Amino acid sequence: MLDASSRQAGGFSRWPMVEKLRFLYESDAPEAHRFRYGLLLFDIATILFIVVTSFLPRYGALEWVDVVIGLAVLADFLARIAISRNRLRDLAHPVTFADIAAIVSFLAPVVGEGIGFLRILRTVRLLRTYQLLARLRADSVFFRRNEELIIATVNLGVFIFIMTGFVYETQRWTNEKIGNYVDALYFTIAALTTTGFGDITLTGTLGHLISVIIMIFGVTLFLRLVQVLLRPNKVRYPCPVCGLQRHDRDAIHCKACGTILNIPDEGAV
Repeated sequence: MLDASSRQAGGFSRWPMVEKLRFLYESDAPEAHRFRYGLLLFDIATILFIVVTSFLPRYGALEWVDVVIGLAVLADFLARIAISRNRLRDLAHPVTFADIAAIVSFLAPVVGEGIGFLRILRTVRLLRTYQLLARLRADSVFFRRNEELIIATVNLGVFIFIMTGFVYETQRWTNEKIGNYVDALYFTIAALTTTGFGDITLTGTLGHLISVIIMIFGVTLFLRLVQVLLRPNKVRYPCPVCGLQRHDRDAIHCKACGTILNIPDEGAV
């Protein structure tokens, strides 16, 4: 017997528009892949817009661009909820709260609210693009060979962007050393690499807590990236017997169980 959420999702699935959205978001058709790549490019463009406009005064035109972006994000959010097979679970997901906060912050100029601080949560949206990993593996030899490096770089980049936003929005009103986004970025990089020049420091209890978070989590992500860079380059291919995922590119036998492997040769590139 279906629960309420399953019956609700099943009812929506009979709507032609929902079926079309499910096709675009979930199917393996070329059209759907192009659509999802387009969403990825939109997310990246949005983040670049946030960074660039942080250096500019808030003109009316920029606020209307915020509204347009907010409406696009809202449409994407509603589409994902419409095709969800478990709406209660998806609505309770932390990324959903990040989406809602981003939507409110982009639409804030309509009601004159100054909550641009929440826009940094739009960065969390990149985490949802990980659903494209399987497609990227199929489409790109470069991605297959450097997947761990790319993911580690993206994780570190997302963390840096989020923490830089927190530093900038919480310190620019009270800390004369944080005058623009570059100052906040400079401090974030110096803190997570433990360089500690000392020319810029965060003030107050909140500033100190932010510094601690940057140092603990930032160093972890940074060391993970260094580890991937220094580790020998291997290919991802699950052993059919023991399941070991990573092997040398020219491996014939699995190092864990000795099973003969048949790793596909991608040819010359």
